[in-house]
Order: sequence, then structure tokens, then C-alpha cells
Amino acid sequence: MAVPPLTHVRWGIVGCGAVAEVKSGPAFSKVPDSSLVAVMRRDAGKARDYAERHGVPRWYDDARALIADAEVDAVYVATPPSSHREYALMAIAAGKPVYVEKPMAVDHAECEDIIAAGEAVGVPVFVAYYRRMLPRFRTIARLLGEGAIGTPRIVQVLLHQPLDPRYRDRANLPWRLRPEISGGGIFVDIGCHTLDILDFLLGPIVDARGMTSNQMDVYPAEDTVAMAFRFESGVLGTGLWNFGADRREDRVEIVGDRGRLVFATFGDDPIRLESDGRVEDIRIANPEHIQQPLIESIVAELTGRGTCPSTARTGARTSWVMDQVLRG
Repeated sequence: MAVPPLTHVRWGIVGCGAVAEVKSGPAFSKVPDSSLVAVMRRDAGKARDYAERHGVPRWYDDARALIADAEVDAVYVATPPSSHREYALMAIAAGKPVYVEKPMAVDHAECEDIIAAGEAVGVPVFVAYYRRMLPRFRTIARLLGEGAIGTPRIVQVLLHQPLDPRYRDRANLPWRLRPEISGGGIFVDIGCHTLDILDFLLGPIVDARGMTSNQMDVYPAEDTVAMAFRFESGVLGTGLWNFGADRREDRVEIVGDRGRLVFATFGDDPIRLESDGRVEDIRIANPEHIQQPLIESIVAELTGRGTCPSTARTGARTSWVMDQVLRG
């Protein structure tokens, strides 16, 4: 049941919550040969409200009904990770390409279930690691490919954030801090972006190990992670994530034998290139709808005009890396 190329992709969203407001939702109708035709949320009032505000023709409070809609060609699963596998398998069974929010699932085993189902029937699966198509990271990839820092040797990742006061309310924790829903804590929710973009820039991580702790004991998930990892190419890396720090710090440094690249995973701080004694700051703004470039690549693949760099296979690799640290 391989999916034939489409001339126009009509999208349905399962889970039209916060991420679909600006980051992704509007982009489906701004990309050529693409439109958003239906949305779903378990709260019918919120589903209707989203549809009315964004000019979406139909809304549902049941995912199965949206996926069964004959006018929905492809499904975007924007729910918490604990339901990604269920809805992805449902869309695949209906023969509809599926775009899954990150992380791809709560663990690597669930990712493998999604991969097996999609490949068995020829239904493509994409994952919302949208940094792979952002201009700033494409520029970093180009610089690495051109040998701007020579041969990469070492990667260092540092992400510090102060504790958000809202997280002290154990009775009302956001789903991102509840491992049974998210698969972990903030490391899983946002640390996955850094690990995935490193996979894109430097190739697969084939060995990873680390330690976690809950130093603050404010919420049930880990709040501190230290890890070491090795890429297939032989490049070595270390990473430190702490979510109870004194201030915010976001830094990735790739060191080569002729220079180094320093950049942030989040925001649009300048990319710093140090090479052959020269220092250059490269400023590249992010688009208004940050997922739009990746959605453009998905539509291009579904219409036979290109390929998307963020697939189920690449998304599963990042979940595997996190599992090595969180689940040993």
C-alpha cells in the first residue's frame, strides 16, 4: 500500500494545542501545494475555537474520526509523546503519511513499532525535528562540509536553565515533567533537539552513556543530565544539561583541527566561526513559523519534488541515544 505522490496535501492535526498555534499550524496553509483542512482536540470547545480562529473548515473531538476523514491526506500528531505511537499507527493503518511531534515516542521501542508499521505498507513517517531545515543550521552544515574548521574532533554541549517557579506546584505539573506522559523531563523535551541536530551535522551517535539526577526533588523527572557520546565518524562529545541553574546558558561547540563553530540550539544568537585566526559572527533569523521549512520539505517529498531530512529512522536514533542515558 505504498502512498502515491499527491498533487496537493490536505492536512489534519491531532492535538491542536500550544505548539500548533504559531510554531507549526499556520505553516500548513502557507506552504505551496498544502492546506490545513481539519483539526482535533479532545476538548470540543477548544477544537472548534482553534478551527474558527485559524480558518480551518472542520474540527473533531475524536482522533479516529479525523484520521478517517476522506478529505485528510496526511496527519500531524501534535499530542504529548505517550500517545504518539497510538495515533501514528492509526494513521499508518489508514494509509496516510504521518508527521509526528518530537520526541518521536516515549522510548526507542515505540519508535521501532512506528517504523515497522510504516515500512511494512510503504507509508512515510516524518518527525518534527525542524532544526534540520532551519537556515541557521543549514549554514552550519555547509560550513562543516566546506571544511571551515577542518576535521571535527570534539563536541561540547551545555544547556543551563533556572527553575521555572511554576514547576514547584506538584499538583499541577505540565505533562513535560511527568515521565509517564513525556518519557522523561525537560532533557527529553528539549535536549532531544540538540542531539538530533548533532546527528544531522555530524552523523549518527553510535555510543552514549551518562548519568542523571534529581537534585532539586521538585518534580518526578530528572533535572540534571551528564553524558558522553561517540559519533560513527569517531568524533567524541560531552553534554551537560541542568534545569536548576543560576542563569540560562545555551552553547554547542564543535572543535576541529583548524577552528571551531559555536552556536545555540535555541533562539537565533549569532553563529561564531573561529578559523585560521579569524573570528566571524553570522546572524541568521528564524522564520515566523519555525516548522515551516521542514513542512515544506515534507510536502515536497509527498508531491514527488524533493525529500525530507527528518524521518522516522533519524528520529528514532535520537530516542535511542536518550534511552542509553535515561534507561541504561
